[in-house]
Amino acid sequence: MTIPPTVPDARGATPASADWQPLTHGVGPWPGEWPADERYDPELLRDGDRRNVIDRFRYWRMEAIVAELDRTRHPFHVAIENWQHDMNIGSIVRSANAFGARAVHIVGRRRWNKRGAMVTDKYQHVEHHADVAELVAWARDAGLPVIAVDNVPGSVPIETFELPERCVMLFGQEGPGISPAAAEAAEAIVEITQFGSTRSINASAAAAIAMHEWVRRHARLPRLPRSR
Repeated sequence: MTIPPTVPDARGATPASADWQPLTHGVGPWPGEWPADERYDPELLRDGDRRNVIDRFRYWRMEAIVAELDRTRHPFHVAIENWQHDMNIGSIVRSANAFGARAVHIVGRRRWNKRGAMVTDKYQHVEHHADVAELVAWARDAGLPVIAVDNVPGSVPIETFELPERCVMLFGQEGPGISPAAAEAAEAIVEITQFGSTRSINASAAAAIAMHEWVRRHARLPRLPRSR
């Protein structure tokens, strides 16, 4: 998709107009003739698109975005234990979307705090498992090793661990970390090396770091345009 060369404001005015004002988020109605492509949403073309999506997906229907993401998702999964309605879960889902995780698995309580997801759960496959045993059974059937992420006795640095390309990265909750059942079920437990005085880092930050570590090793990075 090519974004129009002049991005209109909510009234359709462009930077060349005397009354143009920049939007704080998103783009206004599509200027000129609409594109003849079924991926585009007529309402968004008419009213503007203020969703939390990258420019490539501006004005696209949600179903079209999900279909395109399905074509390029990475083969790692993210699992999160949900026993205390941890507010970090939404942020982890958002990071999973950003890094192209195949799916997110909520383990424990079905309901989870979606505020931090910033609506990215609409574009990300989210599955539920009643407990760790159910998750492990699913992962075994899918041929995926479960790698827990926590700084507990016996864990190894993620920086030196041979992180599998196809795997499930399992995270615990803020505070208690992974449950004893998760620690016992995981094929390995890795930790993020720290250098300060704090005992641990935020759960959603740890998840983002671990996912980026996977991307750094296994993802095919997009080519950046050469500078002249």
